[in-house]
Amino acid sequence: MADVAREAGVSHQTVSRVLNDHPNVRADTRARVEAAITRLGYRRNLTARALVTRRSRTLGVISFDTTLYGPASTIYGIEQAARTAGYFVSIVSLKSIDADSVRDAIAYLTDQGVDGIVVVAPQHSASQALESLPIGTPAVAVEATHRADIPVVRIDQAEGAAMATRHLLDLGHETVWHVSGPAGWLETEGRLRGWREALEEAGRPVPEPLTGDWSPRAGYEAGRRLAATAGVTAVFAANDQMALGVLRALSEEGVKVPGRISVVGFDDIPESAFFSPPLTTVRQDFDVVGRHCIEMLLRQLDAGPGPYERLVVPPGFVVRSSTAPPAAAAG
Repeated sequence: MADVAREAGVSHQTVSRVLNDHPNVRADTRARVEAAITRLGYRRNLTARALVTRRSRTLGVISFDTTLYGPASTIYGIEQAARTAGYFVSIVSLKSIDADSVRDAIAYLTDQGVDGIVVVAPQHSASQALESLPIGTPAVAVEATHRADIPVVRIDQAEGAAMATRHLLDLGHETVWHVSGPAGWLETEGRLRGWREALEEAGRPVPEPLTGDWSPRAGYEAGRRLAATAGVTAVFAANDQMALGVLRALSEEGVKVPGRISVVGFDDIPESAFFSPPLTTVRQDFDVVGRHCIEMLLRQLDAGPGPYERLVVPPGFVVRSSTAPPAAAAG
């Protein structure tokens, strides 16, 4: 930095201000410093800076099964928000969520000197494993069960499922069948609860849900069973991938959508607008989730532990052409 200052004919403090994008630097001075940095090939020593500031400018993220749309999109939202705030992200993706795996991941990230940790914890086992976090570690959990000592950001899964169910009931369907996610997932439980409560509040029958595993194959198998079940006119699948399988099975069985059966998904994956027919679905805003996670974490870094927050992000709803009134079947 001293070499850059001599090359540009400015003080060491001015170079520091330019590097930190301080507003109180004249445009011509900034240009001269940046030109000197380019000529000399100067790069900041992040290790030395971390020793001085006691900040590595790196955040750790622990997640599970990042091949799924929800966890992968959550991580992307967190990473983008972190970069906007001037932080890099170190990601540990676990094959299984248990206390030992999370403990090892935390130890790995701590050894790297991360400033804080975000844990994407969509399963009960992941929420329980959060107890492995060392006391005083700045941390935020995504989609975790409520705990008194860790801030949580989550999307209102129950409200999203209720929106899907009410949409179908408002179209005139007598009831709504549900293809649920696998046991042990918080999203599965929230979406089941929202679907069931919406039916009960409307005084409608609650069919036995069909259990899937988030995959199109599980949706396909459920769709074949639904096509052979009398009286089915509306289906809510717990994610868009299973809804895709449902649509494929119904098409093979000669069941028109939405002519005979209307279908709603959950997630609004990029491909859902190009399904046949385009899928009505619940939208999750992962960018908002990521932004709130980073904001919570930075507040802990700046001010220390405070009242732990519980932030719920509302879902959206996208109506496309996979749903219609049941009268369309008669037509």
